[in-house]
Amino acid sequence: MRQIILDTETTGLDWRTGDRVIEIGCVEMVARKLTGRHFHVYINPERLVDPGAMAVHGITDEFLADKPKFKDIVEDFEAFVADGELIIHNAQFDVGFLNMELDRLGRPKLDVLCAGVIDTLKMAKEQNPGKKASLDALCQRYEIDNGHRELHGALLDSELLAEVYLAMTRGQDSLIMDLDSEPASAAGSDESGAPLERHPLRVVRASAEELAAHDEVIAAIAKANKGKCLWLPPEPPPAAG
Repeated sequence: MRQIILDTETTGLDWRTGDRVIEIGCVEMVARKLTGRHFHVYINPERLVDPGAMAVHGITDEFLADKPKFKDIVEDFEAFVADGELIIHNAQFDVGFLNMELDRLGRPKLDVLCAGVIDTLKMAKEQNPGKKASLDALCQRYEIDNGHRELHGALLDSELLAEVYLAMTRGQDSLIMDLDSEPASAAGSDESGAPLERHPLRVVRASAEELAAHDEVIAAIAKANKGKCLWLPPEPPPAAG
């Protein structure tokens, strides 16, 4: 299974009012292992960044002025995420923005490009109802070091989210055999395969007093059940008169 952990930064909170994507960060994971491949780009949104958004991610208009436009990076983005399963925190936000950008260019949307979307925000709320489910809160819950996250950043947040997702889903693959691991030593043998020395079992027999006490208990049970006990032979039928 090829999965893409994805995050974006934007000029504001709502693509419906004209906000645009300014940063995309993705990391690739195959069979629950990070491959080291990533996609990261800053994008000139062709509009100003809202001050509130800038306070969150620290990306300025001056920094973005010479960056490529979305149309210049779209093919590379599509190639990286194609056929992968997306893992996104608060997926509705990022998917809405990216679908808007793709639609502006007449490109297929993410539900066509990708194999599906997992929303880790929804997962976190289902696993721990009533508890905080922000990325920072999840890092704290699963003891993932995010001390270097002073501001939001698409690539950094994707890397942290990958660790969070693995922690949230740990154990799901516990019943799957790891064919790459060393085989465990056979039962009854040591690490070299040599048979272990077996000691004879000790047999402890009941004493005469214990057997007598046992018979008394069985007789009392039989009496209480009026003799209808499986461990007693059936009583012979009465003799014919």
